[in-house]
Amino acid sequence: MNLSSANSVKNILEKFNIKPKKNLGQNFLIDNNILQKIVDEANIKPDDIILEVGPGIGTLTQELANKANQVIAVEKDETMCKILKENLKDFKNIKIINEDILKFKNKEKKYKVIANIPYYLTSPLIRKFLEEGNQPEEIILMIQKEVAQRICAKAPNINLLAISVQFYAESKIIFNVSKNCFWPIPRVDSAIIKITPNKVSYKIDSNLFFKIVKAGFSQPRKQLGGNLSKTLKIEKEKINKILLENNLKPTQRAETLTIEDWKKLSKSFGFLKIF
Repeated sequence: MNLSSANSVKNILEKFNIKPKKNLGQNFLIDNNILQKIVDEANIKPDDIILEVGPGIGTLTQELANKANQVIAVEKDETMCKILKENLKDFKNIKIINEDILKFKNKEKKYKVIANIPYYLTSPLIRKFLEEGNQPEEIILMIQKEVAQRICAKAPNINLLAISVQFYAESKIIFNVSKNCFWPIPRVDSAIIKITPNKVSYKIDSNLFFKIVKAGFSQPRKQLGGNLSKTLKIEKEKINKILLENNLKPTQRAETLTIEDWKKLSKSFGFLKIF
């Protein structure tokens, strides 16, 4: 069944007497070329298990199911789940789950995540999969282009979102997607990003790491030394000493530090047992 056209989407939604919900970020991909590029980038093998978030009417779901061992499609919208069950009834390797992905408990140990998600869900969804004990082998997301650029940013223009992802994984933009490839047409363009969790295990306390990073970014336009001292309530002299020992200047801004700089800082604070 061809689901990747505006007419197909409209006809299916009209059949169930529903309209796209803005609060759930329901914009449906209607460009088959983009659809195939996503599938190609996923590099799906016959034994793969794919966890798809926000499958919509099943446009991408059926393409994934043609290549994977199983597709677990998690959809929050109850009505959309009814559509999925109707559209994908001929597939025996698709499991449709009506649940909020942030509350979903995944039992698979080896899997890949593919999702087309709205802005509000980007950060919590990524954190969920990267901070869980059973990280996916790979995460492929279609998100707003601007957000994708923020996630993949590097020093000297890094940001808190980028650090929260890059602490756990490598991230890169695969390709951009015009807003005209969706129906209804959203206000902004999108991008496909690939996030690959690190295989190396860093002996760093993540709670301490992010406490220090958030303190550094507490007032992004102000100097690093002052932010850390004020937020962590530690004497400025002591903070400056730690920064200088790590070849950092108290006058720097948080956005100029690399992931490795932050890791070294968190180790220094950990050794001193300040907290």
